[in-house]
Amino acid sequence: MRRINLALQGGGAHGAFTWGVLDYLLERDDIEIAGISGTSAGALNGAALKAGLLRGGREGARDELDRLWTRMGAVENPVFADWLQFFDLGQISRGMAHSPVFAAADIWTRVLSPYASGSLYAHPLRSVVDAFDFDRVCADDGPALFICATRVRSGKVRIFKGREISTDAILASACLPTLFRAIEIDDPETGQTEAYWDGGYTGNPALFPLFDSALPEDIVIVNINPLERDAVPVTAQDIQNRINEISFNSSLLRELRAIAFVQRLLEDGTLKRGRMARVLLHMIADDALMNDLSVATKTVPHPVVLTRLKRAGRAAAARFLDAHRDDIGARSSIDLAEMFG
Repeated sequence: MRRINLALQGGGAHGAFTWGVLDYLLERDDIEIAGISGTSAGALNGAALKAGLLRGGREGARDELDRLWTRMGAVENPVFADWLQFFDLGQISRGMAHSPVFAAADIWTRVLSPYASGSLYAHPLRSVVDAFDFDRVCADDGPALFICATRVRSGKVRIFKGREISTDAILASACLPTLFRAIEIDDPETGQTEAYWDGGYTGNPALFPLFDSALPEDIVIVNINPLERDAVPVTAQDIQNRINEISFNSSLLRELRAIAFVQRLLEDGTLKRGRMARVLLHMIADDALMNDLSVATKTVPHPVVLTRLKRAGRAAAARFLDAHRDDIGARSSIDLAEMFG
């Protein structure tokens, strides 16, 4: 049995890729998930996985993830499926991005604040998150679950865990400030009610909660925001999309750089060997696919896109385990020296 921690990135509807990764990992009885750190869509996936595991084991977790993404829009629609079967995800994404409806909605979010709707405002994800079984999400049993959000006033990270996790905590982790109003939650550290935005600004996902000595040494990052793009964006929409990707990857890259620095000091004897000497890092990603997608498929949960992203996630998880299963517990499969060389 290989025990791992999961670090689940946020990325809107692209979180359906992570759905596929988790679906495949749950099929494997040689993989045990001990800890989960999730942000935004990663927080929703993590909560669904834990609640399902405690309710019905691996199959219960797969069923709960299916229910989550069905509520998000991943329904089999023969009309959509038949019409779009001739187009790949990149073509569908570009078609959505250039549609007049999406263009108008995009402009709308840049001109008007989420607060402009007054008393008519309703959070579109609240009913989805309310459906979670929080007795199980917050339980001491099962994988340790950590959810990341960003304090608006200070810009500092907050990690919710245990009984702190609630509908509002998950909505805070997924609160894109141009789309949703800040989520207000009492903060025991500051002694006041704090407003929160998306956790991706400070931890996408946060790795440090997974350094606990009670958890395994291996952290598998499920990455859905491409680290690199070959082409320089030139359209306004592509520029904004790349700014978003860089912003939401920056916190992860900072943590990876810090880990690389500490491990280098441990290797040359500058620091005494301790817990950080045995942080083993891995990544499941499909940058080629994500490079072909856009902010349109992130913000609009199209049924066909969600279903195909799930399949892509399953395939990526299978490739990872085929190549690196024996690395788990033995060595990192991410070369940090090369990444930051």
